Formats: sequence, structure tokens, C-alpha cells
Amino acid sequence: MSTIIKSILALIIARAAVVITNAGEEFTVDKFNESIQTVPNYVGWGTGAGTAAKADTDLFTPINSDPSNVLRILGTNSKTGSGSTAKYQVVATLQCVSGPQTITNAGAWTAVSGGTLVLHGDHSGVTLQTGDQIQYTFTIDPS
Repeated sequence: MSTIIKSILALIIARAAVVITNAGEEFTVDKFNESIQTVPNYVGWGTGAGTAAKADTDLFTPINSDPSNVLRILGTNSKTGSGSTAKYQVVATLQCVSGPQTITNAGAWTAVSGGTLVLHGDHSGVTLQTGDQIQYTFTIDPS
């Protein structure tokens, strides 16, 4: 993928509309109560049209995101900052396993299958060919 396309993708992803879903808010409360031990570090993507909304429980037309034929891959989660600047972040690179595909949305889940969709974002369609990749970075800023 050319540098120009990568730069455009970075701009598109930076302007993505991302929401913490209703289930994601409940997940946060459960996490504070220590009633769950999972984290939203599985990332998947989809090709369907739509605008991310708090009531979402799934992606718009989820598709496989790695050659192992799974809908979600394990991202790398971390804490950035400290005190009032502390944020939760998960980063994952998803690969198009059968192109062309036009990717329109992505989300962060608590499990490779099932689980809770905690974050859901939509963006302008990005057409990928087999082997092309998009790196998603989801950040929760509680401030």
C-alpha cells in the first residue's frame, strides 16, 4: 500500500465517529465492581453501512480479519498517561483476507467470539485488496 494511501487512511481513521456502546458503559461499571475480568482487546471490522450508535451490539456486516478465519484478532492493550491524562488504548492491525473489500466500521470486543462490543466506530469506506491492512487504535479517555 502506498504512503499516500496510508496517510489518507490515518486521516480517515482519525476522523472516525466512535462511541462507547450502552453495553460498554455497563462493562465499565462491572469492571469498577470487579465483577468481570475481561478487557476490550479484540478488534474486528465490517463492510456494512451505518453510523455507530450507543445501542449497537455488533458491527455492520462483520467479516474475517485474519487468515485464521476469525472475525476478531487480539490487539495490544495499554495504559497511556497518568492521573488526569490516563487513557486505555488497544491497537490492532487487521488484514484483508479476500479482496476487494470496502471496510466501513470497526469495534473493540471483550472476546474473540461472543463477548461485549465496548467500542464501535464508523468511517468512510476504505477499499482493500487481499493482503492490505488497516491499523486501528481505540482510546478510552475517561476525562
